Amino acid sequence: MNRKNFISLFALSASVPWKGWKGLGPIAIDNRLIPPYLRPGDTIGITCPAGNITLPEIQSAMQEIENWGFKIRLGDTVGKKDFTFGGTDAERAADFQQMMDDPSLKAILCARGGYGAIRIVDRLNFTTFKDRPKWIIGFSDITVLHCHLSRNWGIASIHSKMCNSFPDDWSKAEPVQIESIKSIRLALEGQKMKYEISAGPYNRIGSAEGVLVGGNLKTIETLSCTKSDIITDNRILFVEDTGEYLYSIDRMFWNLKRTGKLDKLAGLIIGGFKIKPDDPGEEFGKTLYDIVLEKVKDYSYPICFDFPVGHQKDNYALKCGVKHRLEVNADKAVLVESELS
Repeated sequence: MNRKNFISLFALSASVPWKGWKGLGPIAIDNRLIPPYLRPGDTIGITCPAGNITLPEIQSAMQEIENWGFKIRLGDTVGKKDFTFGGTDAERAADFQQMMDDPSLKAILCARGGYGAIRIVDRLNFTTFKDRPKWIIGFSDITVLHCHLSRNWGIASIHSKMCNSFPDDWSKAEPVQIESIKSIRLALEGQKMKYEISAGPYNRIGSAEGVLVGGNLKTIETLSCTKSDIITDNRILFVEDTGEYLYSIDRMFWNLKRTGKLDKLAGLIIGGFKIKPDDPGEEFGKTLYDIVLEKVKDYSYPICFDFPVGHQKDNYALKCGVKHRLEVNADKAVLVESELS
């Protein structure tokens, strides 16, 4: 994304906090559940449902979260390593289960992505969690959990950076990286999120309102026809990905189209895509914009390209499962949280 195109964020966050929701039980809206927002002194658990991470590698994140006024409880998987994973499947599932069931924890921050959540999601028992939901935070491989919660219980969650995205030296961090990390705090505290970016030449003008769903495109494709398959009808879908060839991205968008996930969207948001260069002599011949626009040419909903979400420094917090409004016009695109407004 061209960061010069990012106009503003949090235009409403400082002025419209939802104080009435903090510390209360979950809010039930249209068969959906929004977990209670956090208050100072609340405890956030950190665990590794996917890849491994060491304690020194999350020190910066821990210190910053404590500076926000929250307490930290480390899961047993922090520091564990089973090849690429943060412990065995059994260990990662047990750690995540304990945090889901612990009433003293108000949110669960996944330490990093990588791969592994799909290996444990069917081991998890959500019986207690659906009665006492809390915010699950992460992105990339954690899309498995976002989609699973959305599909089965309509429970909201936060798509955002994780511990491995916090800088070791804040003085050397770019402003956009710092702002995107701060957006996690604002989302957890119940601030009403708003993002604006300047208009792009491939955007499709229009307006839409719907529950926000999405995440990593490859993961969404992997979940097709499973118990965690995402529902997109009348929703605003956002997608992002990294390390994929253009032909692979084309295949994934064909999957979205052929499974009907593009048919009844309210709106579509295309985030960051880090694309592998084509092999010499094997050029695909289409851009990302070509790929997307080909699949949505029969539909009329608004489309926003180059949104600041994905495997990049400008990866801002989004509340999955919460109603938003998307406005795309000739000057800018705006995504604003509209629940209860």
